[in-house]
Amino acid sequence: MPTDPVDPARATDPPRSTGPTHPARHDLLPHDLPRRDLLPHDLPRRDLPRRDLLRTGLATSAATTLGLAVTTATAGPAPATPAQAPPDGDRTLTLTGRLPTGAPDFVLLPVEVPEGVREIAVSYRYDKPQVPAGTPGNSCDIGIFDERGTDLGGDGFRGWSGGFRTEFALSRGAATPGYLPGPINPGTWHVALGPYQVAPQGLDYHAQVTLRFGEPGSEFTPHYPPERARGRGRAWYRGDCHLHTVHSDGRRLPEEVAAGARAAGLDFIVSTDHNTSSSHAVWGPLAGPDLLIVTGEEVTTRNGHWLALGLEPGRFVDWRHRSRDEEYPRFVRQVHRSGGLVVPAHPYCPYVACQWKFGYEQADAVEVWNGPWTYDDESAVDTWDSGLAVALRGGNGNSGRSWLPAMGNSDAHSDPQVIGLPHNVVLAEDLTRDAILDGLRAGRSWLAESATVELDLTATGNGRQAGIGEELSVPADAPVDVRLTVSGVPGGTVRLITDEGQMHQESLPAGGSGTVVWRTTASLAAYVRAEVRHPRADGTPGKGNSMGGELPWGPMAALTNPIVLRTEDR
Repeated sequence: MPTDPVDPARATDPPRSTGPTHPARHDLLPHDLPRRDLLPHDLPRRDLPRRDLLRTGLATSAATTLGLAVTTATAGPAPATPAQAPPDGDRTLTLTGRLPTGAPDFVLLPVEVPEGVREIAVSYRYDKPQVPAGTPGNSCDIGIFDERGTDLGGDGFRGWSGGFRTEFALSRGAATPGYLPGPINPGTWHVALGPYQVAPQGLDYHAQVTLRFGEPGSEFTPHYPPERARGRGRAWYRGDCHLHTVHSDGRRLPEEVAAGARAAGLDFIVSTDHNTSSSHAVWGPLAGPDLLIVTGEEVTTRNGHWLALGLEPGRFVDWRHRSRDEEYPRFVRQVHRSGGLVVPAHPYCPYVACQWKFGYEQADAVEVWNGPWTYDDESAVDTWDSGLAVALRGGNGNSGRSWLPAMGNSDAHSDPQVIGLPHNVVLAEDLTRDAILDGLRAGRSWLAESATVELDLTATGNGRQAGIGEELSVPADAPVDVRLTVSGVPGGTVRLITDEGQMHQESLPAGGSGTVVWRTTASLAAYVRAEVRHPRADGTPGKGNSMGGELPWGPMAALTNPIVLRTEDR
């Protein structure tokens, strides 16, 4: 589909690329004035299933980086340097090269930026030769670092768009989404290429860097969201912690995401664009007393994706690491220093670079439910449940190793993907950044497909009661009554699960509301958690403790974190 014609009134617009990836209009604009014409026009805005969009993200977006191996390439023997700069006007540099199969993870193209540059605009393209069936073709990402350097986790980062854009621009007061406005200081800048996949024939790239001279213009003013909204005191709050906008590979503007969150009945969201913090600065006017917006990032590495929830506004987490280089713990510490959470995302997603390879020892929670329910979510829940048994094997008064809470998020990128399907329902002291993160960290949460689903799970024994994410200590053989009340799942199936597996199953009436009570003891169950499933496609409720060629259950409607049962000395 052809791009929009160039508006002759916009003399500062970057050129429209006609390269082989996604022709797009990437007008330079202040971050707080997003434009729909920044979206790739050759990609439809609607009717992309979530997994297909995630595949697009992996092949063409910020979701495609490798590890730490870096090389420096140039158009010649030295950094590209423009001719003597005029007082006003443009100078365009052309950088070309060829990358072989097995190229380094990142290729740095140095560009000497002289005094007097007010804006840098970059466009690029690369060839896509035919490859044999089953062989990956060329896919190459792009970003930029300024004169402060390209060190891992350093200050030089100025933006990343993966392969979702073929061009971008940045200046003191404005930038293409995904990129950071700020000073255009003289020195050696680097265009960073990320050759995510290289065909057997190699990858030929062609980049153009346009330096525009003139007065620098006004300084950009960020508008970060407040850390508090109008809460209800200690209460259950609903929120989606994995969302994308046009600042990475999403097709929704930030204001559309905020509106979608409100429409879904959410109390909070976390902004998690891939490998950039650029959206942090635009959320302030979109938050409000009714919606808390927390800043974050989806750190998209070659060995899996993880959510950095609760980042300091304006700070990014470097994604240029693999599991084998042992840099991951460094960035975990960075997130933890800000009071944030580290959450592996969609750990069994089948696409390249999505499956989680870093282990769970340093994670604060794990995303076991990502978007509409699919088989990889089943795998994630099974792995998480097995981890509960390992973490809680202390029993008999020994607290053992801390267990990992489960989370569920929509990972919504565009229509028709539903913001809030699923989301987390968190017991927090108030609707603040710190209180929400504390509730998630403690596992005082359950997962719901929509705000129409309500749930309450308790365990009562020996005159005491505990709820989701809490512990109940009772004599080993004292009766413990587990009570689940649920609504909003017509004909649903309730499953009560312990470290022994499913111990009770019961169907809900057609109205979707009901209460299920089951008795156990702490000597028999180290924990109890609940699932509520929709009927299977044939209308049957499904059957636990069975084997067969089909999945025994329908899609998930709700899932709780566990109530831990401890035995105490008599």
